[in-house]
Amino acid sequence: NSSCPKLIRTGKGTQCQKIANEFGFVHLSAGELLRQARCDENAPHREIIDDCIVTGKIVPVAVTCSLLEEAMKKSGKSKFLIDGFPRNYDNLEGWNASMSDKVKLLFVLFFECSEEVCTQRCLARGNAGSGRTDDNLESLKKRFETHMNHTMPIINHYEKMNLVHRINAMNSVDEIFNNVKTVIQKTLAESGDF
Repeated sequence: NSSCPKLIRTGKGTQCQKIANEFGFVHLSAGELLRQARCDENAPHREIIDDCIVTGKIVPVAVTCSLLEEAMKKSGKSKFLIDGFPRNYDNLEGWNASMSDKVKLLFVLFFECSEEVCTQRCLARGNAGSGRTDDNLESLKKRFETHMNHTMPIINHYEKMNLVHRINAMNSVDEIFNNVKTVIQKTLAESGDF
């Protein structure tokens, strides 16, 4: 549906911000929305979110979808880049049930990086004062296990639909973004949506 908001899914905050600035997308991080709700004393699902974040589990899909939809409506914009969602089949089914008729998914960016490098980056971010309680070795191990068991099947699902663009995320921020820009420019030109 050409009148639906356009969106891209990806999973790397730094690159998402650069994409948003370069291409005019609103960057919505599922994780950031959840962390904000976790800190909001009045958030209806605060305890559930807190438990999931601390234990490295995936937050129930209805909670995440409602936060994303609310943020999309609040922005008043029509181009979105969703970071870190869906992460499992429950997320995918919930997203499809509540949002598939409201948005058009253009493509998925998948940032490939070794577990070792990801761990080093997250621990460095935690040591630099990220404020994220999940930037520790124990939580990271659980997150990697969750990623392999639950998120990779979603990437494979989107690959079967020819929507995934794999990006080597082992390089510098600028090298990664140059590759991202090339992929986005080519894909948007081919899609005719922009």
